[in-house]
Amino acid sequence: METTNKPSFWQRIFGGGKTPVETEPGPVPTHDSVPIPDAPKPLPGTLLNIDLPPNDPLVAYFSSQPGVVELEKLNLDSPALRELNAQAVKLVIPLVNQGELLGLMNLSNRLSDQDYSSDDRGLLNNLATQTAPAIRVAQLVRQQQLETQARERLEQELRIARLVQQTLLPQELPALEGWHIAAHYRPARSVGGDFYDFLQYSDGRLGLIIGDVTDKGVPAALVMASTRATLRGVAIDYAAAQNTTESVVDPGQVLARANDLICPDIPPKMFITCFYALLDPKTGCLQYANAGHDVPYVKRGNSFIELRARGMPLGLLPGMPYEIQELQLEPGDSILFYSDGLVEAHNPQKEMFGFPRLSEYVATHAGGAALIESVLEDLEIFTGPNWEQEDDVTLMTLERAADDRRQTTDDDAMRGEWKILDEFQTPSAEGNEREVMKRVAEAVKDILPASRLEQLKTAVAEATMNAMEHGNKNNPDIPVAVEVKASPSLLSVHITDEGGSVPIPDNPAPDLDLKLDGMQSPRGWGLFLIKQFVDEMNIVTDEKHHTVELIWHLEDANKT
Repeated sequence: METTNKPSFWQRIFGGGKTPVETEPGPVPTHDSVPIPDAPKPLPGTLLNIDLPPNDPLVAYFSSQPGVVELEKLNLDSPALRELNAQAVKLVIPLVNQGELLGLMNLSNRLSDQDYSSDDRGLLNNLATQTAPAIRVAQLVRQQQLETQARERLEQELRIARLVQQTLLPQELPALEGWHIAAHYRPARSVGGDFYDFLQYSDGRLGLIIGDVTDKGVPAALVMASTRATLRGVAIDYAAAQNTTESVVDPGQVLARANDLICPDIPPKMFITCFYALLDPKTGCLQYANAGHDVPYVKRGNSFIELRARGMPLGLLPGMPYEIQELQLEPGDSILFYSDGLVEAHNPQKEMFGFPRLSEYVATHAGGAALIESVLEDLEIFTGPNWEQEDDVTLMTLERAADDRRQTTDDDAMRGEWKILDEFQTPSAEGNEREVMKRVAEAVKDILPASRLEQLKTAVAEATMNAMEHGNKNNPDIPVAVEVKASPSLLSVHITDEGGSVPIPDNPAPDLDLKLDGMQSPRGWGLFLIKQFVDEMNIVTDEKHHTVELIWHLEDANKT
């Protein structure tokens, strides 16, 4: 005897005595009370692939008429309605949430050939009322998941791009005796289009490059990387291949050759401004050419000199010539190279930082790394605390030591070869400055008179304490590096911390009365004291380190 199960809830809604299932090909089973039609129609509850364009009249009708809709009673010129009728859909229940059509529930005739009752329709309406908000929540959750995934992918790509760009920027600044180089780079976004680079040639000359791609973000970073590689290839690899080093190293020819290589492949509406300088550190001669970049300023005394040279930006037109200019840098001269993100920064009143303000700063403030620090401080004051950086900001300085004696013909003989007397590291822990002081004093006791040895010990201890406290934040896992070396005429002690790219500020000489009156910070004695006990003090800052160089003239010391 055949038995049948009690119809389920969904079977009572969609009709029929059994839940439709997929079957393998073969004889079609029959049911005594339900004849199998010759042409099968869509089963109740089957999902239909209906194309419902937003401009179809049926969309507007369903959005404005919530509840069960009998398609046979509609008279609309609608392709979607014709498709639904062709698929034998009898009832449609629109899923509407806050006036937005989210989907449709489509039902064909019941398997029992009975009509849908008013109870069925009421239940379908209730089902639609509860289903539509749930679907909307699911859509929002899914959308949020997709946006989160997209944001994570973008952040990962930006992290990789930032890592690549940081790798391309110089990891260490060149160390030239008698010269000091500092740099600061701050992209407007995670990555940017500014770049700077240094090219060291076998004959001792140094190439200095600063550039700016006319865009921000990843596209600019990609063009920046390509431009840097092209400039390096032209200036070094191409020169070696052609065996014409002297002519190809020429700044004008470097820019002209790079421009011809960049033009065919640069993306539309993009170009690169670039300034390329070639320094002979022995003579102080600086050759330079400019591809449309902002003009660098040379600080000389209390005035400034503009390094002007004519030339089109790279990537605009092939076959462009680039003018070559030359300047003899004197002891004490300092050059500021910068990108337009500095001078084009705006304050809340929409005023630009501007060239006049910058040139005044160059003329009236200390040069080198201290100039970078003071310019950044003034920029922060000018733009205000809520400044949204509009463009990348890059600063680079080249400074010739004020007492550089390289212009004398016997200078090399006077200085002689450097000999390392000691080299070591010490953890940044309180009290270790005394150990550094003792070890340095032991290394130099045979070449420095006793009258100056105490001065050396004080200066070394103070510089080491500053490096541990301010540079390494008293973290014992970060060491202070010390190098002691001497030539026939000079004694040098290098003390290096890992304080990053922010230059050490050159505070004004402390005034005891002002300090007691609270008008001057109680700090600031350290560098002042050090300067009293050395013949020279130089500070070099790069992306990762501060190095304080203490120098004593042995000729003068031996006369004391």
